[in-house]
Amino acid sequence: MTSAATILNDNAKESIDMRQQLREVMSGVCTPVSVVTALEGSVPFGSTVSAFTSLSLDPPMVLVALDRTSETLAAIRASGTFGLNVLAAAQSGLAMQFAKKATDKFRDVLWHNEAGVPRIEGASGWVRCTVHDLLDGGDHIIVNGLVRAASHTPETSPLTYHRRRFGTHAELA
Repeated sequence: MTSAATILNDNAKESIDMRQQLREVMSGVCTPVSVVTALEGSVPFGSTVSAFTSLSLDPPMVLVALDRTSETLAAIRASGTFGLNVLAAAQSGLAMQFAKKATDKFRDVLWHNEAGVPRIEGASGWVRCTVHDLLDGGDHIIVNGLVRAASHTPETSPLTYHRRRFGTHAELA
């Protein structure tokens, strides 16, 4: 006879295995790298993300997934606005800096306040949003944003992440 503890233990092992398998599958997906930013009062917050995408063109919307414990998420909730800074290929150092849990992420970063949202200098693209809604996404919160402003630098290659390494996009011959 199988005990309830054995079943729970087996389910926990399967869950760990599934998380690892999903992690491996997703490492094979080439994703753009961005820093999501927000201001709480005059204090800037930011987090590196690869889980973001355009959602709609009418109305213009994007979505981004942030860890439930993210200080950036707390600032977004408080301010109701956020920025999405699509990093350029030369900005992998910024991606690493904003990926850490630290209070001084903006130290030595060139940025300015644009309409209440931190905008990082040199990014290949930038989007300013107001929060449309927040959705439960497991250990993350999905932030749906209404796009209020957007700009890009077409001659700048984006920073990408693939197989746990930074890179950039190259056209096929």
